[in-house]
Amino acid sequence: MSTSPAEPADEKSRTPAAPQARNPLHGITLEAMVTALSAHYGWSGLGERIPVRCFTHEPSVASSLKFLRKTPWARDKVEGLYLFMLRELRRQG
Repeated sequence: MSTSPAEPADEKSRTPAAPQARNPLHGITLEAMVTALSAHYGWSGLGERIPVRCFTHEPSVASSLKFLRKTPWARDKVEGLYLFMLRELRRQG
């Protein structure tokens, strides 16, 4: 009977998940995105770029968050616009 230790598991399964260093949305909350977008474009500008009621009729962060959490396609548009805004700000320097 051998008392050798068990074979180690595959190396990939033992290493922790790599941090999302290349993901600019990592760690950014939806609330922070909506707040930054409304500060940068204003609610009317945000409503022009993403024409949904939560941005065009009595807009607020709270009502926007409620809608965006239930509507994946709208959240995708907000995330895309947020990334565009970040690139625009980087270019301006």
